[in-house]
Amino acid sequence: MARLLRRLIAPTAPGIQRDTVRLRLDDAAEIEVLRVRDPRARRLKLSVDERGARLTLPTRASLVSGERFLQANRQWLQQQLARFSDDGLLAPPLLLREPGVLPLRGALLPVHWEDGRFTRIEVDEAGAHIQLSARAGEAALRRALREFYEAQTRADVGQWLPKYLPGLARAPARLRLKVMSSQWGSLAPDGSMALDLALVLGRPSAFEYVLVHELCHLLQANHSPAFWAEVQARFPYWEQERDYLRLEGRRLKGTLHQLLQVRA
Repeated sequence: MARLLRRLIAPTAPGIQRDTVRLRLDDAAEIEVLRVRDPRARRLKLSVDERGARLTLPTRASLVSGERFLQANRQWLQQQLARFSDDGLLAPPLLLREPGVLPLRGALLPVHWEDGRFTRIEVDEAGAHIQLSARAGEAALRRALREFYEAQTRADVGQWLPKYLPGLARAPARLRLKVMSSQWGSLAPDGSMALDLALVLGRPSAFEYVLVHELCHLLQANHSPAFWAEVQARFPYWEQERDYLRLEGRRLKGTLHQLLQVRA
């Protein structure tokens, strides 16, 4: 199997553990920090990107030392988060039962909060209707958002896939939807396709290009001229969509990350 595919499906390093921790900043705002215990780490490390804040701990570091490290660097963390927000890379979080917008397929839909027996999300010409039960909180809304975006993503794939199947040696074995840090999609040796859930936030033509890109890996497991010829034959304007993702990708991924960490 080509080196590219081996890299795409490389398993997570053994022993890595992930969870989240809450941190209250100086302006009284509360954020969620991704806490990663990594056996490869040699020291405590705090980083910020468009997806938010991340605390990395070596195997032997205690949780208490990590919390102290966060507190000691709280002002720096607040400055970095503000910088990303000012640059337009971090979308404002969706506040529970507060006015806001929901991104979908390149548009920002106004949010309408409604009471109901179940927590669910529907869209129509008026925007996004988020129905919440009386006891629904942040966790329930986060699950509903994830399920909503997964359903919308599968609907788009189901619409586009049939027209690209002719001419392929086989269909994808299955589809997995993931929150990816840098990639937009991947194809495993068994034909399983993975797509980034953030794709459904951007313009549909860019999402369709990524789907075609991964389907063409069923014919060419590389990025050779032969591979790009397959893409060109099926999606002639692929370069425009690639440029769009290079320009807007960080924002789309950061927006999804913020949405899935809804604030109460």
